[in-house]
Amino acid sequence: MTTFKLSILLSLAAALNCLPIAQITLQDENFAEGYLKKFFNLTEETGPSIRRGISPITEKLTEMQQFFRLEVTGNLDADTLAMMKKPRCGVPDVSLGRFSTFAGFQWDKTSLTFRIENYTPDMSVAEVDDSMVKALEVWAKVTPLRFTRIYSGIADIMISFGRRNHGDFSPFDGPGGLLAHAYAPSAGIGGDAHFDEDEDFTFRSTRGYVLFIVAAHEFGHSLGLSHSQDPGALMYPTYVYRNPETFTLPQDDVNGIQSLYGPNPDGDSNDDGPAPPKTPDSCDSTMVLDAVTTLRGEMYFFKDSFFWRSHPQVNRPQQSLIQSFWPDAPDSVDAAFESKVTDKVLLFKDRKMWAFNGYDLAPGYPKPLSSFGLPKTVKKVDAVMYDVDTGKTLIFVDRHYYSYDEVRKSMDKGFPKRIDETFNGVTTKVTAAFQYRSFTYIYSGPYMYEFSLRSGRMFRLLANNYFLPCTNY
Repeated sequence: MTTFKLSILLSLAAALNCLPIAQITLQDENFAEGYLKKFFNLTEETGPSIRRGISPITEKLTEMQQFFRLEVTGNLDADTLAMMKKPRCGVPDVSLGRFSTFAGFQWDKTSLTFRIENYTPDMSVAEVDDSMVKALEVWAKVTPLRFTRIYSGIADIMISFGRRNHGDFSPFDGPGGLLAHAYAPSAGIGGDAHFDEDEDFTFRSTRGYVLFIVAAHEFGHSLGLSHSQDPGALMYPTYVYRNPETFTLPQDDVNGIQSLYGPNPDGDSNDDGPAPPKTPDSCDSTMVLDAVTTLRGEMYFFKDSFFWRSHPQVNRPQQSLIQSFWPDAPDSVDAAFESKVTDKVLLFKDRKMWAFNGYDLAPGYPKPLSSFGLPKTVKKVDAVMYDVDTGKTLIFVDRHYYSYDEVRKSMDKGFPKRIDETFNGVTTKVTAAFQYRSFTYIYSGPYMYEFSLRSGRMFRLLANNYFLPCTNY
């Protein structure tokens, strides 16, 4: 055991070559070891990788980075550690791919019972009941499965709240970390879902963990689904706030559950509602980005409810849900830009704008577009960018653009102007804009124009994947 422990610490320490030493502590190393043991089956056993000179920790860090679509280094870097520390489900991550299932584990019937054994004091009894019923309905809407509540005896899905050691040999860890876990269909404990009472569960608030979302994820396990690599899937391992009022089961989860039980023979009860959302694919050459901005040396590319985060020194951009990064943000955006004056990132949606300091919503936001100096007749903006040379913020609306002075907090005189007066050749709607290394990039549909505002010249017409590379997983 001592030799194994030493090899782990030495392997973790090797990651320090690419990070300041202060960023990774001994506590972090111990935490990472425990995480990999719990979720990626890190053991002391010597396998083929050991004979090839690859340590167990390197092998499992690589496996974890591949699962979460991080830069694969085999080292405990800052992004990997940050992913490990996100609140999440307690079920291990053992498979690669989009949706996945527990091989051989599914119910052999479509009529299932559930029982709520006890309640959390965080919420009213009615709120817990409502959350659990609606979480099961998420799966019933797209399958033949039907759920009946019972109030005594043993149900197929027993639901309970507990702390630390709560009777199943899989203890919780206190506030944060593990939120809940559930068991694949089988006799006995199979199908049961347990929730960590040390967490702050809520009915609708972004502060705490929305019980409906946590429960819907866990019931996916109760029905036979394991974790998905798709960051937009409900069955993704980490918690992401989603609005219960507008939640629609993503397509990846629909595909997964229907691979086990088939579609709802009565038709999807959401037929008149929104289609199951799909996770955008950076390899789609026809994709039209919603917004692009720089942020502290990185690039952010927005599409639907997602964004890609790309660093110049990292080959693989990381895809996430917008609300996993900014919980108080809208679920999609029309435009985004980094304010060099206030050191904030601003997101725009319809008639409002949000400003964030890091992850936190700045006081007083969201604000109406009119507070940015735009006419009250403007219903939405198409793109926003900051011009380093002039210190002006350019705001694109339909075929025109405005120039805003953040220091004076007012619009410049003589605006709006036609976009093609300044950006010669751009005759269609601007969909995104940003500056990088003295060049201005104007997106219009699936293409991007490269300009020099100093000379007023257009240099190149590029595909929108010029900065956002196609990444096959």
